[in-house]
Amino acid sequence: MVLLYDFLIKLSWETAWAWWANFTAVTIALLTIAWVFRVIARFILVGIFHKVAAKTNTSIDDTLVENKLPKNISRFVPYFFLSAVLQPWSNGNTDVLAWLTAIVDVYAVYIAIIIIRSLLRSIRQELQKRPQFKDKPIDSYIQVVMIFLWGIGLLLSFSIFSGKELVYFFTGLGALSAVILLVFKDTILGFVASIQISANDLVRIGDWITMESYGADGDVIEINLSTIKIQNFDKTITTVPTYKLLSSSIKNWRGMSESEGRRVKRPVYIRASSVRFLNENELGVIEQVERFRDVVNEKKKDIHAYNEALKADTSIPLNGRNLTNLGLFRSYIQTFLEQHPEINQNLTVMCRQLPPTPNGIPLEVYAFTKDKQWKNHENVSGDLFDHIIASASYFHLKLFEFEQQAPTS
Repeated sequence: MVLLYDFLIKLSWETAWAWWANFTAVTIALLTIAWVFRVIARFILVGIFHKVAAKTNTSIDDTLVENKLPKNISRFVPYFFLSAVLQPWSNGNTDVLAWLTAIVDVYAVYIAIIIIRSLLRSIRQELQKRPQFKDKPIDSYIQVVMIFLWGIGLLLSFSIFSGKELVYFFTGLGALSAVILLVFKDTILGFVASIQISANDLVRIGDWITMESYGADGDVIEINLSTIKIQNFDKTITTVPTYKLLSSSIKNWRGMSESEGRRVKRPVYIRASSVRFLNENELGVIEQVERFRDVVNEKKKDIHAYNEALKADTSIPLNGRNLTNLGLFRSYIQTFLEQHPEINQNLTVMCRQLPPTPNGIPLEVYAFTKDKQWKNHENVSGDLFDHIIASASYFHLKLFEFEQQAPTS
């Protein structure tokens, strides 16, 4: 633009105006012709690509068309046309020729970048269709390449317009390194985090993760250079900076998803005042439970043998050993879990007594359901505890619950 201005001020007013009017008319005509050539080239290239895509069994050609590769390639036709008419376009003026050449060359740099972008998007789309790449953060690497390409394109444009070597601008980047690090801090951190996440296999697309500090609890749907998107179970989207996956605490549920079961870890609280020894009549009723009969008989034999060996006076329950309703109930829950068809017996199956609390004595079920789907898992867990809660009364136990006191008059 400075070269054009210097050229015009050297001319007289009438000559400059006439030259400018002629130059404007020629420019409009040439740009119109270039646009027409581009429309024709786009029509031909898109048609060729569609015909090739229809005859092949691969999806890569369809992906190239979808990402506008033939349309972007057709943009090179105006470049070739305008490059061929630079001499008549500039009307023989070297300053104007240099200015027009720079503009056309920068246009070529821009077209090359968007063609490469279309190719990269097509590669990403194809890789995401393959199982081995479906959960990989491909977007992060493509964004890094695009940032690099746009940076090179910007430096090339400066080099073309200024006429200086490209090395000159690379040298200047050293002086601006502090500013670049400040401006692109999140991008650099995200890039490093993406490499570490991929190398250490910390998080994959499709993983269920929990980040309490960000209120995120759901499935990872996208990992790119700057952010990770998590679709929560209420269908809201939480966006978290990628580098925060390394600096913040996260819980990845992939281990559960890939294991043989999903954990049930829940207690029932027994009222401590209801815990006592059982007499023979009460044991006789419990012995009628078919799944538990052998267990009760075995325990009675062990206790009888122990007391006989000690010659204990069993008229007082504190002498020797005796069965308590809480201990027997715990054994019943253990037996019930071990015989349940929906509990995975290859993993830990346990009913344990935890330390007493102000809310009673906890009996905790620790087991894994075979079905890991959330809805089915909750149904199995609910059925387990429905049965456990209903069974407590057969062992003369009471579950803890807060009782509302009657108002005093």
